[in-house]
This record gives sequence, structure tokens and C-alpha cells, in this order.
Amino acid sequence: MALPLFSLAPDLIVSKLCFGTMTFGEQNSYPQSVCLLNQALDAGINFFDSAEMYPVPQRRATHGRSEEYVGRWLKERRVPRDHVVLATKVSGPSGQMTWIRGGPMSLDTANILEAIDNSLVRLRTDYIDLYQIHWPDRYVPMFGETEYDPSRQYSSVPIEEQLDALGRAVDAGKIRYIGLSNETPYGLMKFLEVAKNIALGLKVVSLQNSYNLLCRTFDLGLAECCHHERINLLAYSPMAMGILSGKYFSPGGGPSDARMNLLRGIYSEGESRYNLSNAILKSAVQAYVNIAVKHALSPASLAIAFVLRHPLLASAVFGATKPWQLSEVLEASRVNLTEDILVEVNQVHATYPNPCP
Repeated sequence: MALPLFSLAPDLIVSKLCFGTMTFGEQNSYPQSVCLLNQALDAGINFFDSAEMYPVPQRRATHGRSEEYVGRWLKERRVPRDHVVLATKVSGPSGQMTWIRGGPMSLDTANILEAIDNSLVRLRTDYIDLYQIHWPDRYVPMFGETEYDPSRQYSSVPIEEQLDALGRAVDAGKIRYIGLSNETPYGLMKFLEVAKNIALGLKVVSLQNSYNLLCRTFDLGLAECCHHERINLLAYSPMAMGILSGKYFSPGGGPSDARMNLLRGIYSEGESRYNLSNAILKSAVQAYVNIAVKHALSPASLAIAFVLRHPLLASAVFGATKPWQLSEVLEASRVNLTEDILVEVNQVHATYPNPCP
């Protein structure tokens, strides 16, 4: 059965599964990455997501490899450019990644335009289909933080300047559409307001935020904004970095090469959100695994199918480091959850709401 497609824009048709490449160049070598990319393309996935900072955990020595691997694969396999949709992201302010334009300190015009040009070189392409701001250029509680602290706000680049820079790239033919990521309802609506005021035809088409059984915060405010403004959700981490498989709470704590084991202590963004020592998280995962077992589903099937049923979803952005994991996601995309299963899922959510925001 062919993968369903979704129209992000009249001339931008994407598969409902998007292959995220943030492990390429760290957990996956180039030959391994090629194997996975070929498997995904042959299965009907035409949507591939990356970022200038990938792979993770971010390091000077590996910076940009994920984009490089995708670009090299496209050229070596001779994939027609209009057969795939390429998405990537510009890094927001970060005092840690000094190897990316000195920080980057901000999302000003120079930073955005330089980032786009660098990504085009690494991806070996003349244009990027969907270019996203990876995280906001302003203080926002993210990656496990849940409370807004007004005193932490810092001087940030006006949204007008960010959109003006992106508009220049659109006019130059370097990017086709714009997306946001890790945004809030306030941020989304401000971007849309400014875009309407300063740039006729400059359109934000998507929002890439975390959404899975352990993190449904999108539904608390962003869903209403996206519905009325016709913004499409790109749900990243549908398996919650593999935690929803249940493997980390199995005897032995899961395989040694599983991401949360392999990168323990060096991937702060992941560990801040997905704290495996959190008893509430463990109880929630076990409850979801129990539902899957009860209904003769794999935990992955339950997790992926739940995300794919969201009415505002354009595509689920997933990762895989092994061919069998990719096959499992493809199989899960064919599962339809019954109302009985959804009732049980929502009961667990009511008991353990959003343990991984």
C-alpha cells in the first residue's frame, strides 16, 4: 500500500512520513545512511528533514555531516531533484556551538543568508523546498522547560528582519517555503502577522514541534492557531527518541547502541526532555506498552499510528538508525487505531499528562 501524501502547498506534496536525518554522521556512517535513504525512497518517502547543526550531539568535528550525506546520496543515486522534498533548518542563538558562525549569536540577516548558502553547498542543490527556523531568536522555555520566566528575555532580532532575510532568499530562488520549529502560540501568530504586513506572497506553511504520546502540548494552544491559520504540523520525535518502544525500561535497559544509552551524559537536549529516571515517565511508557500488547500491536505501531491520526498533521518526522527500525515505522503507518484503543490512550494521558514536554 502506497504511503499517503499531503499538500503542504499547491506545488509541495509530501509523504505523511518524513525521514529525519539527525543521526547521519554520528550514529550512522555514510554507507549506513545510504542504505536507509534508499530504503525510505523506495518505500515511497519523498520528504527528508535535516538541519545545519546536525548530527546530534552537536560537535565541531561532525557539524554539517547530515546535510552532506543527503546531498552526496542525491547526486550518487541521481535522484531527480523534483522527486524529493528537502527540508533543513537554521540554528537559533546558541553560545555553545561556536563553530557555527561564532555561536550563532542571533538570527540576523547575515546569519540567515550565510546559513542558507552553506546548506545549499552541503546538500548539493540549487534550492531548499522548506527552510525552517530551528528555534526562536528570543527567550522561550524549551526542551523540557515548562514555565515562562519574563526575567530571562534577552535582546533579540526583530521578526521583521528575520522574515526580510528569508524573503530575500525566496526571491533569489534559494528557498521555496518557510517553516517554524519549536515555536509557541505567541511566536507563531507574530510571525504570521508580520509576514502579512511586510511581504506579499511570503508564506509560513508549517510548524515542526514535538508531538507524541508523551508530549501533546501542541494541543494546548498551538493546535487552535494552526487550525485557523492553516498551518500544517510536522510532528517530530513521534517515538519520543525511541522511549515509547519500551526498550529502555526492559531488563538490561535496552541495547547499548540505543541513542539514550550511547549518548548518555553528552546529549543534554535529549536528556533534559526525556529523563529516564523519571518515575512518572516510566509509568506512562509502561501503560502505553500495555495497551499495545493488549491489542496485539507493537509499541511502535501504537506510537506512530497515534501521531498520524492527528487532524492537523502534514507529516511525522521520524528517525531510524537501522533498516529494521525503518521497516517498523513503515508498517506502523498502515495501522488504524480503533475508538476503544483511543479511549484507553486518553485515559493514560489523563493520568500522566505530558511527562516529556
